[in-house]
Amino acid sequence: MEMYDEFEAATEWVERNLDFSQNAEISVFEVNIRFVGGLLSAYYLSGKEVFRRKAVELGEKLLPAFKTPTGIPWALLNLKSGIGRNWPWASGGSSILAEYGTLHLEFMHLSELSGRPDFAEKVMNIRKVLNRLDKPQGLYPNYLNPNSGQWGQHHVSVGGLGDSFYEYLLKAWLMSDKTDEEGKKLYYDALQAIEKNLIRKSSGGLTYIAEWKGGLLEHKMGHLTCFAGGMIALGADGGPDDKTGHQMELAAEIARTCHESYARTSMKLGPEAFRFDGGVEAIATRQNEKYFILRPEVIETYMYMWRFTHDPKYRQWGWEAVQALEKYCRVEGGYSGVRDVYANTPNHDDVQQSFYLAETLKYLYLLFSDDDHLPFEHWVFNTEAHPLPVIKKQNVEIANHLK
Repeated sequence: MEMYDEFEAATEWVERNLDFSQNAEISVFEVNIRFVGGLLSAYYLSGKEVFRRKAVELGEKLLPAFKTPTGIPWALLNLKSGIGRNWPWASGGSSILAEYGTLHLEFMHLSELSGRPDFAEKVMNIRKVLNRLDKPQGLYPNYLNPNSGQWGQHHVSVGGLGDSFYEYLLKAWLMSDKTDEEGKKLYYDALQAIEKNLIRKSSGGLTYIAEWKGGLLEHKMGHLTCFAGGMIALGADGGPDDKTGHQMELAAEIARTCHESYARTSMKLGPEAFRFDGGVEAIATRQNEKYFILRPEVIETYMYMWRFTHDPKYRQWGWEAVQALEKYCRVEGGYSGVRDVYANTPNHDDVQQSFYLAETLKYLYLLFSDDDHLPFEHWVFNTEAHPLPVIKKQNVEIANHLK
């Protein structure tokens, strides 16, 4: 973006002020995807040593979270004491699939940059635990107890609590220069189970991904779930037995459904969740689902669909979102979420989420950039849209040789 002066000022701030020895409890998942991912990305894009050093230092601070009987990490960790625990609301003290399943990309890079195998070992162990478990219908429940190593409630979601676990299986394979065959197999098997059990078509012809609660479907799709269109498109090329065309069609259908969730509101911004029941389609029916907090997932899918198809409608849809953001979310101090996307005038929540800068605006920028700007053959985006380089095969071979 050629914001060199701002980047210099930020680098100086990180050098002087970024201190991780705080007596504070943090979310392991959020700190990993936002801070570790952001620092790694800043290092790879700039080559400045301070970012590598800080990323590894923070990675070390997160390691005590894995001190559980199974090695499945705690959700919350006190950075000073190293004491961890899980969210009190999570099914019988469980860890959450999207949280412990969204560490892989960053931890593989931490091993790569520090020469320490323990970061990679921690995330590979999570896979071992999952491989040993029976999956109901081939699906991964959102809750797993880190003490017993058993599933909690049989809830399954490709939205909140589940989403980025699936994304990281695919991206682990892509980031490994397609050498991580296990990650690849786990992804395509999971996608097959999702398609069979969760993907449905409404009477009006909209394809959506429902949520699964102990075998019963809830016909609701979250804004978070809309990332799946981009994920399926990204993985379509490597799909088994000529599934590429089918997966691209599925990705396009999900993109269309998510666009409809925007188009059917007054503000042309999508609600937090929308339903397909009682005669409504792609509309939020509950007051607590009508808000929009500057989330990126729909635009993320447009960006991937544009890169793979160059169908101009994806840029058109992205531009509609830009105009709506400018009209309804822009305020004096930046951008704010809105409480009801079906209202005629915005009721602002007065919060600009950090993912608005990291993801929403970045995916918009990339949607309107040339394909060689962060090309997919060299870069994989972590779930907070921080680009990480593909770890080339020769690096892996050299590392194995050195062992």
